[in-house]
Amino acid sequence: MNEPPEKPEPYAPPEADTLGDEAPSSDDRLWATLAHVSIFVFGIFGPLIIWLVKKEESPFVEDQAKEALNFHLTILIASLVCTATCIGLLLLPVISVGGWVYGVLAAIDANKGIRYRYPYTLRMIN
Repeated sequence: MNEPPEKPEPYAPPEADTLGDEAPSSDDRLWATLAHVSIFVFGIFGPLIIWLVKKEESPFVEDQAKEALNFHLTILIASLVCTATCIGLLLLPVISVGGWVYGVLAAIDANKGIRYRYPYTLRMIN
């Protein structure tokens, strides 16, 4: 008589957001991962070099290198603004640690073949 209403299906996020129909190769995933973690060794030059060298070969590597470059340029700009202001010096460690954490998260996703989108990023290079 009184049947309980059907429960709606829980929200499922979309499948891994990759570029194109095919999944990125292991080589593409490696280069994308290196673009995200190169900030620890080469600064903003790591993602820039990877983007310039690999942009014609792989859409996935191009996308992730541009994303890493945009994020690290944003971090650089925010750090310069914070350094120029006295109160901003208190935020400098927070910005640095946040950049490292998001860089590692991005590298993990890129290694899985998932396009990572950094939050709080000025997308200067399209």
